[in-house]
Amino acid sequence: MNNLRPVGIIGTGKYVPEKILSNRDLEKMVDTSDEWIVSMTGIRERHIAAPNEATSDLAYHAAVNALKSAGMKAEDLELIIVATITPDMFFPSTACLLQDRLGAKKAAAFDLSAACSGFVYGLATATNFVKTGMYNNALVIGVDCLSRITDYTDRNTCVLFGDGAGAAIVGEVPEGRGFQAFDLGAEGAGGAHLYIEAGGSRLPASAETINTNKHYIYMNGREVFKFAVRVMGSATEAVLSKAGIDKKDIDLFVPHQANIRIIKSAMERLELPEEKVVINVDKYANTSAASVPLALVEAQESGRLKEGDKVLMVGFGGGLTWGSSVLIW
Repeated sequence: MNNLRPVGIIGTGKYVPEKILSNRDLEKMVDTSDEWIVSMTGIRERHIAAPNEATSDLAYHAAVNALKSAGMKAEDLELIIVATITPDMFFPSTACLLQDRLGAKKAAAFDLSAACSGFVYGLATATNFVKTGMYNNALVIGVDCLSRITDYTDRNTCVLFGDGAGAAIVGEVPEGRGFQAFDLGAEGAGGAHLYIEAGGSRLPASAETINTNKHYIYMNGREVFKFAVRVMGSATEAVLSKAGIDKKDIDLFVPHQANIRIIKSAMERLELPEEKVVINVDKYANTSAASVPLALVEAQESGRLKEGDKVLMVGFGGGLTWGSSVLIW
């Protein structure tokens, strides 16, 4: 990667809906408790999109903030990648809907589906487009409205998910900065552990699929947890090796925010103190593709992210997929 122009993040933005659904609220909906949810997941609340808000709306607000951060206009954008598993519709893509709303008339646009790894997959894709000179910049957005595919009668899954969007503009950066390495992977054999069964070409929507709740997230929590703990460590070690960076040199670790126990397991494996780790799962729950960028932007806004910092980002999720990257800020 280093024989081409250096590419990194030149602007960021985020957006979460106003409505908050707390654990106490969920106690009134299903047989659960705040104490149990916090102890098992670390989650205290999550943001929920309003009835008139769709994935493209969340993406739009995050994109506007990212453009402002980068000092760019929408018409300057050359590529838009939206990582999501909850598009507004099958087609046109959410990226095309966003391109139109932003007025980014010069930008190519497409969606990318890698679930909770989607933002890192998107960054890797955009980085290679910009490194090779095909485009000079790209807007990458991780966004999901998981509340729209969550069964709020299923206590095992409804406590886990929330809505949000995080955006990054990828472009050329000074020599010695930017993305140093990526590690992307998939374990398709584990796809049956986390999926939505109906709504596609194999099982189109019907009265039966609706009545049997086949349009909601199904998750084998035990198997996904085991996968996450394993791959969080292996994906991290792989990308650090590619980047030639020792784990002790990591300045900031930005993991996918699915479960506090998974994050702490990774912290132990990497021997990282809490002050080097971004944790916001308590506020947002699992927002899928939005998880990593929301955490990254919050770290920047709070002053935890400084120029020259070595940043490690790791995502994992449905597919099953994983993605990790090392970035010098």
